[in-house]
Order: sequence, then structure tokens, then C-alpha cells
Amino acid sequence: MSETDPDFAPIATRIRDNVSRQGFMGLVGAELAELSRGTCTLAVDRRPELLQQHGLFHGGVTAFLVDNATTIAAATSRGQPALTAEYKLNLLSPASGDRLICRARVIKPGRQVAVVAADVFCVIDGKEKHTATALASIAMLDDKAAARIRSPA
Repeated sequence: MSETDPDFAPIATRIRDNVSRQGFMGLVGAELAELSRGTCTLAVDRRPELLQQHGLFHGGVTAFLVDNATTIAAATSRGQPALTAEYKLNLLSPASGDRLICRARVIKPGRQVAVVAADVFCVIDGKEKHTATALASIAMLDDKAAARIRSPA
């Protein structure tokens, strides 16, 4: 959290609470590693359930990390709820190693649509290897739109 941005503390708390209620985060075993205004880092450790037939992280794991990290990063800008509208994902190299890390950063924090970039790295012997890059359009929800979405709780 940013020490120079005291208004961010309640936003960060709300986001962390919301992320902790995401069943899919738990199913994948992903963690919210870092959070600040305009950025989010998610990470997941290697597990057999997350690998494809060649022993590499499945592309779906990379896609999930991008989807979630970009939406979370967008939500940090103004504290608004957000939903993914679309993303373009480029897989650059096979994702092997012990851990995947996705770092998302807001490029343009719009009122209705935020543009967010993300990069995914795999950690091999303690070194990061760039495995994917993405650009996302994130729909920023106003209170009325957010109220129409039913909570699973």
C-alpha cells in the first residue's frame, strides 16, 4: 500500500476482502501478492493441477491471472467495482518453473473504461522469464450497475 496515499487504505481493504471471497482464486491457489494505486500483482505456485500435458503451466492459468490482475488494478484507481470487457493476450514463451507472477498496471484510468497492461513471468531457479503480455479494457461500474450484479454470498 502506498504510504503517501491515505485515501487508498479503505480501497485496498475492500479489494482484499472481495478477492478473498473469489472461489476461483482459492481453487487455482493464486495470491494477491502486491496492491497499490493503479497496480496489482498476483502469483501462483506450481502444482500438478495447473499444468498441461507437457508439464508447463496451462495457458488458462496465465489467462486467469491476466483477467483478474487487470481488473483488480483498474479497481484500485478510483475504488469502483470493475469487470473485464476484453483482453488481448500474447503468449511469448512456455511457462515453466516454480511460480507464475502477473503484474498489472493501469495505463488509462477512465470513468467508464480503464485500459490496463499486464506482464506474466515464470520463475525458474529464482530468475524471472517473461512468458506473456496483455492489454485489457476494463469496464468501470457505477453504484447502480454494481447493485444489479448479484453477490454469490
